[in-house]
Amino acid sequence: MSDQEPQTNVDHHGEELPVLSKSAKNMKMDRLLTTPIPSFDGQVPGSYLWSNVAFWIARRILAVQFRTSEVTGVDTLPIDRGNLCCAWHTNGLIDPLQMVLKHPKNFVMGGRHDLVTRPLLGWWTRKLAVQPVVRKAELLRGGCSEEEATRLNGRSLMMLATGISAGFGCVLFPEGTSHNESSMLRFRTGPFRTVFAAAAIAKANNKPIPALVPIGLHFRRRDHFRTDVWIEYGAPLHIQQEDISQELVQAVSQGNWVEPEAEHVFALRDALRLQLVPMTPNTRDWDEYNALLLMGHVEARRRKQPSLSWREEVESARAFRNHLQPPMTDEQVVNNAELPPITHPVMTPAKAASGLLQEQRLDGRDLNSSGTDLRRINPIRAASKVVRLPFLLALLPLFFYCFTPQIAVGRLFGDSTDEGVDARTSYHFLAAMFGSLMFWPFMAFGLLGIENMYHSSVESLIGFDWYSMYGASSLHHNLAKATFVFAMLPCFWLSGRTSALFWDDWCDFTRTLRRFRFKKTNRQNLRGALKILHDEMDKL
Repeated sequence: MSDQEPQTNVDHHGEELPVLSKSAKNMKMDRLLTTPIPSFDGQVPGSYLWSNVAFWIARRILAVQFRTSEVTGVDTLPIDRGNLCCAWHTNGLIDPLQMVLKHPKNFVMGGRHDLVTRPLLGWWTRKLAVQPVVRKAELLRGGCSEEEATRLNGRSLMMLATGISAGFGCVLFPEGTSHNESSMLRFRTGPFRTVFAAAAIAKANNKPIPALVPIGLHFRRRDHFRTDVWIEYGAPLHIQQEDISQELVQAVSQGNWVEPEAEHVFALRDALRLQLVPMTPNTRDWDEYNALLLMGHVEARRRKQPSLSWREEVESARAFRNHLQPPMTDEQVVNNAELPPITHPVMTPAKAASGLLQEQRLDGRDLNSSGTDLRRINPIRAASKVVRLPFLLALLPLFFYCFTPQIAVGRLFGDSTDEGVDARTSYHFLAAMFGSLMFWPFMAFGLLGIENMYHSSVESLIGFDWYSMYGASSLHHNLAKATFVFAMLPCFWLSGRTSALFWDDWCDFTRTLRRFRFKKTNRQNLRGALKILHDEMDKL
C-alpha cells in the first residue's frame, strides 16, 4: 500500500481488502451523484437506442472472443418476475456481460463507481443507466466519507431494487470484487439487501416477488483469446412473503431506503453460498483443479468417449471433486473456512501428469484415445483446415489493416493494468468495442483514399469504373464512394471472424508441434504418471 493510502488493509473479519487500482481510488463524487437515474417504464432502463447498439456490438465481440460458448439452465429461469443474478467474479467486465447477454430479460445494472466516470466507458455506462456503488474497500481506505458512501449506495441500491421489482434482471457479485482465486471469497451483504428491498417494492405493488438466481461462470482460461465458456444457470432461490417485514414495505414504497432484517439477509446469503460454491472450481489451488480436469479426460477415454466439451470437462471434474474432497459442514462453507487439500492417492499422479502437460501448455485434450500417452495428428481434421486456409489467408491483410490499432491499444492497456490478470480481458473487450467505433470509419476512408490513388489500376482489373455504378454525375460518384465506405464495415467484421478461425487453426497447429516436441524424458514421465493414474482410478 502506498504512503497515501490510510488506515487499514483488512475488513472487520480480519480478511485482506482487495487491492485498489488507480482508477478505483479516484472517486469523483460530484459526477457519481449526478449519474442518470434509470427509467423502468420502457424495455430498457437506459437509452433504448444506445443500449441496443451497445448490446449488439458486445454480442458480435463475444462471438469472436470465445471459441465455444454454451448456456444451460435458461429454461429454469423465472421470467415472470425480476431476477437478481449472482455468480463468482474472476473475469472483470466479461462476467456481467456473459449473464446480461445470455439472459432473456433486459437488465438494470450496478457496478464499481469508476465504471461511470472513466473516459469513453463512462459515456456508455451512463447511457445504459449503470448505477455506481462504493465498495467497502474504497470506504475503509478513505476514498470517500461514510456519509457520501451511504448516500450514493442508498440511491443506487434503491434504483436497482426498483428495477428488479419492475421485472428487470440485475447482476450483483456477492464477493464484491474480481479476483484470481480458485475458490470463492467471503460474501458481502449488498446483493441480498438489494433483493429484499426489491421484494418489498414488489409486494407493495402486488407484483411477483423477485427471485435470486445463482450462476456458474466457467472459463477454460479466462485471460486467453478464443477460450471456451460455459454459463450455468442454477435453480432460483425464492424469498418467502413472511420474511418481508411490513416496515420495509412501507419504507421502500415511499422511496426510502431502510435496511432489511439482518436475520433474513444472512439466511438468504448463506443459502446462496451453499448453492453457488459447488458451481465454482472450489479447490485449494488451480493445480488441484487442473488435475481434476485431467482425470475427467482420462475417465472419458476409459469409457471410450473420444472427446469432451468444456461443459462436460467441468461436470466431470466436479464429480471427482465431490467424491474426493474431504467434506465440509454447511457452517464451514458459509464462514469461508479454508478448503482442505485432496489427499487421496489418485491426486499424486494426476497432479504430476497435469503439471507435465501444463508446462508445455497442453492439457487433457491432448491425450490419445486410451488416455495413456499424447495423441497424434488427426489427418482428416488437418486436411479440413488446410482446405480453408487460402480463404483465411486472403482476408488476413484486411484484418491487419483494420484491427492493428485496437489490438495495440488492447495489449497496451490490458498488459499494463494494475488490476491483475482478471481485468486483462476487460481491456481487450473495451479496445475491441471502442476501437471498432473509433477506428473503423477512419480506416474505411483510408482505404477509399488508397483506392483513389490507384483507381485506374482497379478499373482495369475489374473491367469497369465503379465510380459510375449509380450514374455519371458527381453526386452519383460520391454516392458510390459512400457505398464503398459503408461496405467496408461488414468486410472488416468478416475479416475479424475469419482471422479468429485462422487463430484457432494456428493454435491447433502449435499444440501439435508442442506434442511432437515433447521431450523424451518428460514423455516417459507422463506415460508413467498416466499409468499410475489409471491404476489408482481402478480403485475408485
